[in-house]
Amino acid sequence: MNFSVIIPARYASSRLPAKLLKDIYGKPLIQLTYENAVKSSATQVVIATDDERIKQVAEDFGATVCMTAAGHTSGTSRIAEVLTKLNIDDNEIVVNVQGDEPMLDPQVINQVASNLDKSNMQMATLCEPVASKAQYLDPNCVKVVFDKLGKALYFSRAAIPFFRDEQDFDLSLCYKHIGIYAYRAKFIKKYLDMASSRFEQVEKLEQLTVLNEGFDIHVENACGDTGFGVDTQEDLNKVRDALAPHNNG
Repeated sequence: MNFSVIIPARYASSRLPAKLLKDIYGKPLIQLTYENAVKSSATQVVIATDDERIKQVAEDFGATVCMTAAGHTSGTSRIAEVLTKLNIDDNEIVVNVQGDEPMLDPQVINQVASNLDKSNMQMATLCEPVASKAQYLDPNCVKVVFDKLGKALYFSRAAIPFFRDEQDFDLSLCYKHIGIYAYRAKFIKKYLDMASSRFEQVEKLEQLTVLNEGFDIHVENACGDTGFGVDTQEDLNKVRDALAPHNNG
């Protein structure tokens, strides 16, 4: 099974400007994400950006970079441009790794690509158990409910599944969505033709449009560490603490 990893990388970020270039023990955040992706079984790893600052930094640490247009509204549309520019085959499996995921285990990347390859679904993604009731109630934690075959039923910022009777609350039924996706190149192009659903608009979750159009998304519990995505300074501090040299021998 061959697959490519594409890492969409924006410079702008409303909550933490220039977050992908933030230093983590001598390396920019985007470099840690890239190095983990390179350790996967991907045949190629490409950073997709419209920003010269990210391009320069990425090329300095040896990454393959594809420059894209500035007007993309999502990482998926940026990836679609890369597919065209690099002439990637329609049947190629593409894994979308967020640039702000510096602790993603390479085996997790392999897992989501393999799951797409084995399933008859149009997309694949991952999840992990919700850690606490506070996280379950947090709208910044996207929850997912899926059936026994691994098919996503719904993604939401709301507390799902909802427990009508408080005494029935069971954290083992609650899963947090991990924002890594696998799809075939031809499906990405199809996705761009989909009109944004009202579910996506109100929840601000792209994958809800895919479900609304009747396509299936495979979900499985991640087989390795996913760490912390970085959206805020607090997140960055958590990553720095977790990766501190004294915590790693």
